[in-house]
Amino acid sequence: MNEIIIEFSEINPRDFFGNQNVHVETLKKYFPKLKIVARGNKIKAYGDELLLEEFDKRINMLVNYFGKYNKLDENIIERILTSDKEAQYDKNVKDVLVHGVGGKIIKPQTPNQEKLVALAHKNDMLFAIGPAGTGKTYVGVALAVKALKEKKVKRIILTRPAVEAGENLGFLPGDLNEKLDPYMQPLYDALRDMIPHEKLASYIEKGIVQIAPMAFMRGRTLDNAFVILDEAQNTTHAQMKMFLTRMGKNAKFMITGDPGQIDLPRRMISGLKEALLVLKNVKGIGILYLDDKDVIRHRLVKEVIEAYKKIEHQN
Repeated sequence: MNEIIIEFSEINPRDFFGNQNVHVETLKKYFPKLKIVARGNKIKAYGDELLLEEFDKRINMLVNYFGKYNKLDENIIERILTSDKEAQYDKNVKDVLVHGVGGKIIKPQTPNQEKLVALAHKNDMLFAIGPAGTGKTYVGVALAVKALKEKKVKRIILTRPAVEAGENLGFLPGDLNEKLDPYMQPLYDALRDMIPHEKLASYIEKGIVQIAPMAFMRGRTLDNAFVILDEAQNTTHAQMKMFLTRMGKNAKFMITGDPGQIDLPRRMISGLKEALLVLKNVKGIGILYLDDKDVIRHRLVKEVIEAYKKIEHQN
């Protein structure tokens, strides 16, 4: 008897098989002449050679769909198993950046976020400036994940200047990863929304996704990568210049920051503020300013920003 074995390495087989293997049972209904067994991270199928070829083709279509949209249900399986070609099932697919965990649709939420996405397509280096909650980092991570999924880059690199911990992080307990994890948490949170847990862990282990403080960028040339510098208002002149000159071939750089939340020592110039002045007329560099209208957190965040603005204007 002919057989094929399909191994799942890029997606979580438990999610693909469904609760109590419900999706496997749907497959069996559409291929009644095949014996189909799902175990661990593999599906085995036994039967006629031509039927096995069709089964293999349809499984690949399902895997491609699941890899893109991070969801699968009986209706989708039925459409893919009975259609002549692989179709898009999201009506607003042109606006969607990525389909996150559980099929969550991640797309620009405000006109300025839409402008940010458009600028990112036109420029290899982009500055996104705005207060907390405007989605600049979240949209940046979504753009990076989209570029990785579409194989436009080979890796994602996310970095922050660890100014609060003095760059050396020495006083924090634990090993290096334990020291870094709390500080890098906002970046991890965004990634966890967009990449399933096991896949993200695999990407980090393989170096496809790298999250590190800015000091780790020194001496590197960053090729074939989507690189995001977050909290850039806390870079010094030397740090910003060092970071910007790491840009290699086929790289996208996105720099995000809020000039209103600088934690540097007094009289030290922010590398972000300086860069915005120095680079404002350089072709190929996009600069976008977001404001309180783009805040998509709790409604009180807008009120807080406005209240602080009034005090700052008075001083």
